[in-house]
Amino acid sequence: MSEEYKNLTIKDWALEDRPREKMIKKGINSLSDAELLAILIKSGTKNENAVAIAQRILSSANNNLNELGKLTLKDFIATKGIGEAKGITIMAALELGRRRKQTEGLTRPRIQSSQDVIDIMQGQLADLPHEEFWVLYLNRANKVIDQTRITQGGVTGTIFDIKLIMKSALEKLAASIIICHNHPSGNPKPSEQDIRITQKLKEAAQIFEIALLDHIIITDSECYSFADNGNL
Repeated sequence: MSEEYKNLTIKDWALEDRPREKMIKKGINSLSDAELLAILIKSGTKNENAVAIAQRILSSANNNLNELGKLTLKDFIATKGIGEAKGITIMAALELGRRRKQTEGLTRPRIQSSQDVIDIMQGQLADLPHEEFWVLYLNRANKVIDQTRITQGGVTGTIFDIKLIMKSALEKLAASIIICHNHPSGNPKPSEQDIRITQKLKEAAQIFEIALLDHIIITDSECYSFADNGNL
């Protein structure tokens, strides 16, 4: 933000520089991250306009939208000028973005590689502060029939029931499954427990002639595929 606008309300800005008017005139792609966030915030405080508040919020997340998506409601309302209603509005917008990413992934005709799975699941899991375990159920053409969260745990781990996974796979008449879970630590390397449960699930699936195609560990940057690394 230029110094001339720093202490002005947005209403005092030149018309073409106001975020809403700028979007209408130049298109939404012309807006910076702070300007987009300012539209959600709507209004500033006596001493600071909405764009300046948005810039402070982004700064608290290292100007990284992935990091912004990890902030909690408590984090948002800790920012001066952001109350509960504005914090909820921002979180709702971020969640819509995640769900759009997930929906785009599910429109793929079939799963052909680990990257296809990452494209579906990374937006859903990468920002979570706790572990979640998901299963993708595929038909014989490798198209996704369904995806289900089996369980969620704490920061350091989650435990799932193999019987429940196999029950769901049989009910959905799945030909194969892919399992995914996230590591909030950001380290994609599988733990010994990850390796053990993958092998147990593979053996259980084989009894019912269901293939375990992959186990993918998701983080907000790197991801790990058991299949790509020869661990299946």
